[in-house]
Amino acid sequence: MILDPETDLKLTRTLNAPRALLWDCWTKPEHLVHWFVPRPHKVTACELDVRPGGKCNTTFEVDGTEMPNNGVYLEVIPGEKLVFTDTYTEGWKPSPEPFMTAIITFEDAGEGRTTYTAIARHRNPESAKQHADMGFYDGWGTVATQLEEYAQGLAAK
Repeated sequence: MILDPETDLKLTRTLNAPRALLWDCWTKPEHLVHWFVPRPHKVTACELDVRPGGKCNTTFEVDGTEMPNNGVYLEVIPGEKLVFTDTYTEGWKPSPEPFMTAIITFEDAGEGRTTYTAIARHRNPESAKQHADMGFYDGWGTVATQLEEYAQGLAAK
């Protein structure tokens, strides 16, 4: 995939958890709510219909403020790739203020580990800079660590 350094932000990590388990954590609401935003913030609602055109709706609580984040899946390759955007909501209704499209990939890295890549693709350089300034790398890095820890806890059960 060709990235545009002006509009795309990318985080890649090797996580100590199997790809199938990370996929479940990303695609099942009962798992996603436990790791999807940096603590102490939390996910207060989650509706996922993991198929192209299906809803990808989450609501975050950040410092006591509810923040709905509604979108749709554009591409789903089970166990390998999720692409979702807030440009549209369910039923292909345009969002009044779209921010980004996320591209999440999972690749086997051997010995039960997974190369995890998260790309945030923005409409323009200003939005990408805003996201970087908001703490994309620290925030999405923290979330990747929380995902890894949560998945490891599931694997231990």
